[in-house]
Amino acid sequence: MKIDITKLLRPNIRNLAPYLSARDEFSGTEGVFLDANENPNGSYNRYPDPHQSQLKEVVASIKSVATENLFLGNGSDEVIDLIFRMFANPGKDKVIICPPTYGMYEVSANINDIEIVNIPLLPDFQLDKQAILQTIEQDADVKLIFICSPNNPTGNLIEGIEEIIEKFQGIVVVDEAYIDFSPASTKVQLIDTYPNLIVLQTLSKAWGLAGIRVGFAFAQTEIIALLNKIKAPYNISTPNQQQALLKLSNLDEFEAERKELLAERDRLEAELLSLPMVQKIYPSQANFLLVEVADANHVYNELVRRKVIIRNRNSVIKNCIRITVGTIQENNILLTELKDISQ
Repeated sequence: MKIDITKLLRPNIRNLAPYLSARDEFSGTEGVFLDANENPNGSYNRYPDPHQSQLKEVVASIKSVATENLFLGNGSDEVIDLIFRMFANPGKDKVIICPPTYGMYEVSANINDIEIVNIPLLPDFQLDKQAILQTIEQDADVKLIFICSPNNPTGNLIEGIEEIIEKFQGIVVVDEAYIDFSPASTKVQLIDTYPNLIVLQTLSKAWGLAGIRVGFAFAQTEIIALLNKIKAPYNISTPNQQQALLKLSNLDEFEAERKELLAERDRLEAELLSLPMVQKIYPSQANFLLVEVADANHVYNELVRRKVIIRNRNSVIKNCIRITVGTIQENNILLTELKDISQ
């Protein structure tokens, strides 16, 4: 598959001369540093590594990719915004989004003045491939497609993604924030085949590091180089890089925590199904459950009153609530309150 990525770029991005920081000009770790106007005193007085070299080496090894195929962002949200700024011309180009899905695609599109083409998921929460393929064939202004898999808030894997990538001459972004909870294979393995594919992952979910804001983008080297060209010079702080390295250094602990969370998800699902208010629980390959109840607004408001906070998704999926899998103790409190509400 051949696509000239440079033709997809916004002209201003294609012609952009990137900012070069002091650490771009000299990347050594030893010496007397008098080049970056840093205060010589303090524990964090030096700017962080703008290339996150040590962290990239570790992530690339775990994910079985070359560092040249990896970009690190200030959470996946930064990467989403950068993708819009790279490939979509404000006031002209369009993006396909398939609701119900992650809300930041729409927010970033609106911030960047990109028209949204909503092609809702089918009743089984799978892509309406016929509508997508028809749209991209008829509308040359569609430059981006965002697909979340496993999807948020539905929890299911999205099928048929490769057919979309193959037939689209623009950029397909597959957001795999929850892939570590799924037995399915990541789409990262496809980046060598498809030059128009960008895969997003994160440390926020399975790795338990939402507070440090580190997200990944995997793509062919040309796209990764462009992301590095337009990002903020120091987009990930030194403490955040250090915390990420610490967590990634203990894979056994990560795997134990992941297995415990998945087991708790299964227990929570079984317990919820025994409640009279629960109509249906959708299959999940994430760390949450989408639950259909008799009256979502009532259940949500009652839980808030009892200081148990879930997500009310009634506005996007009728009478559905989304419950994140917590600790055993947190889940027991939730179940106790739901049983009381059911009476």
